[in-house]
Amino acid sequence: MPKKVFVSGCYDMLHSGHVAFFEEASKLGELYVGIGSDATICALKARKTINPEAERLYMVKALRCVKDAWINRGSGIMDFEEDVLALKPDIFYVNTDGHSPAKEDFCRKHGIEYVVAKRVPHGDLPARSTTALRKECRIPYRIDLAGGWLDQPFVNELAPGAVLTVSIEPDYEFNDRSGMATSSRKKAVELWQTDVPETSDREKLAKILFCYENPPMMGNRYVSGSQDSLGIVIPGLNRLDYDRGYWPTKITTRTDADLLAWIEARLWLVPLYPRRAEYDVFAGTRVTEENARALASATDAAWEAILAKDASAWGAATTAVFEAQTAMFPNMAPADVREIIAKYAPVSLGHKVSGAGGGGYLILVSETPIENALKIRIRRK
Repeated sequence: MPKKVFVSGCYDMLHSGHVAFFEEASKLGELYVGIGSDATICALKARKTINPEAERLYMVKALRCVKDAWINRGSGIMDFEEDVLALKPDIFYVNTDGHSPAKEDFCRKHGIEYVVAKRVPHGDLPARSTTALRKECRIPYRIDLAGGWLDQPFVNELAPGAVLTVSIEPDYEFNDRSGMATSSRKKAVELWQTDVPETSDREKLAKILFCYENPPMMGNRYVSGSQDSLGIVIPGLNRLDYDRGYWPTKITTRTDADLLAWIEARLWLVPLYPRRAEYDVFAGTRVTEENARALASATDAAWEAILAKDASAWGAATTAVFEAQTAMFPNMAPADVREIIAKYAPVSLGHKVSGAGGGGYLILVSETPIENALKIRIRRK
């Protein structure tokens, strides 16, 4: 009797990459496909699908390698749970950017073999992704490597300090509320559609984006930090020094290819989950001068370690950054995130979570490959 193989995803704008993924999975047994509903995709990606769920279901079910398919009954990144428990598959098959520790733990709990595949195009066909096939958009995301929260005046008025960011190419469509400056990027897309405009004054361009996202008449409780707009607009590695204000007093940019390549080779991202709508990072805050200074000091150590290309020191500083952040904002590290961090501690030199709000992605520093983790490309220009 053939094994049951289950895969789950959006499968919008069905392309050869999807078909190759299905064909690879079907080699292991009869293939069943759970498809994210329109509501689920909208919540995760903060956008509507190109093709509605009925059309996506029709196209997937039409593939000869698919035994059956349906719209998942749940929501969020674990929208398949009820359907999997009903199907009782032998194998849960995902690709690298579909992997998450939550999925792996779910399979372990229910005795399902968990297989993570690499993206392999069929034959001589080009590699495809839905992100690339949508209207071509080269506007980057950004990663907060260290210092997040110091771009907020209520923190940097207690102690001046820096935030370190890298601008990264949009090779993946990062989930909304994942700490990758997705809200600022959406505003950048509204302003510029497909790419950051060419200009000799990138700081001015970042100010335009910052002001567009944070209009004073809106009365927002939380102002998106300027590290988001700066990290998107200015390529490479950036050190943004803050002292009693929303905008940095100094910006230091490094775009030398060897340094950026060194960072890329040692930076790994493990998907966690998007921040939940009811999540309140400000609950139980302990913003003190001592904690702010600890964050600033750890960020300085990370900067020096990166420039010296000292991976061990960078890893230790990254962990110190995270501990300083969570000393001020304990909700950044709920128990389930701490459990995932503990799992990766033996194979990494240091860790933090993406952005300043918790959730999103676990950022790891390692000299050796981290199994099933994502790699990024830093924007050079």
